[in-house]
Amino acid sequence: MEERDFFTEKDEVKQAQLNCPSCHTMETYDIRWRRRTKKKSLPPHASEEDRMRFAKARDYLVRVDDVLSCKRCRKRLEITSLQSVILL
Repeated sequence: MEERDFFTEKDEVKQAQLNCPSCHTMETYDIRWRRRTKKKSLPPHASEEDRMRFAKARDYLVRVDDVLSCKRCRKRLEITSLQSVILL
């Protein structure tokens, strides 16, 4: 089984203040995240190894956006200050 079979996925948007390295302005940007929530039960066709992996699984967030464009100068803005995965 794949890891996606253990979770339900839902997209959400969170705001973060980022500083543009080109024009040095601080702006608030909407950043897309994917929330993966552990399912209540494992599918019936799971093996023993899948059951062990499911027992250790936790809810987490994965950042979808890696690059944005600056609101002022329109240059490429890489998101390096935020984690790409957050465990809940």
